[in-house]
Amino acid sequence: MASQTLETLPLEAQLAVAHTRPNMRGALRIFLELDQRLGRIVAATNEPMLGQMRLAWWRDELGKPVAERPVGDAVLDGIGKYWAGKESRLIKLVDGWEHLLADPPLSEEGALYFATTRRDAMMAVYGKFAENDDRCPGYSQAAWFWALSDFAANISAGEERDLALRLGLRYGDTNQVLPGEARGLAVLGALGLRALKRGGRPLMEGRTASLVATRAAIFGK
Repeated sequence: MASQTLETLPLEAQLAVAHTRPNMRGALRIFLELDQRLGRIVAATNEPMLGQMRLAWWRDELGKPVAERPVGDAVLDGIGKYWAGKESRLIKLVDGWEHLLADPPLSEEGALYFATTRRDAMMAVYGKFAENDDRCPGYSQAAWFWALSDFAANISAGEERDLALRLGLRYGDTNQVLPGEARGLAVLGALGLRALKRGGRPLMEGRTASLVATRAAIFGK
């Protein structure tokens, strides 16, 4: 069973939420909360089958109508409030995290699937869908930078970090301007790109991190 309360998000995620328009802020925060929960499940798993069982709980609950889900878990309740009708993106996110339970080393295919499900769930916050909308490359790129930079910053295996860095920059190494509704995503994308270029360091590490975040919040890149 999942934890009942919301957890503290990393500073970069808090900044992203703060710079997101109120009508999208709840969906972004709940996505980031779920993503963090799933990551903690994977990180704490020594026996893959046990991790798969815990992830399966989320997959099963997200596959139910909102009225049939248990109440009292802050993230699950938030999904019902902000993600009703879009849970398929979150179910794929669960699948993506489950790929990380495979025997090491992580394959390029597994890393790509994980990053894609993370990117697509992030884009769904803004009603954007990478596979059928070629008008939103900025959303896709920023979400991609965040998905793989955050992953690289939180793994210790050099081979897997190198893979994450290489994949993170495969679509270019410059930001595109995002509109006002997505300034929170612009913050994560700018910090993510900076972290990738710094070899997978934490997104808010270093003196210039806050300046990069502020610039992205103002100018959208």
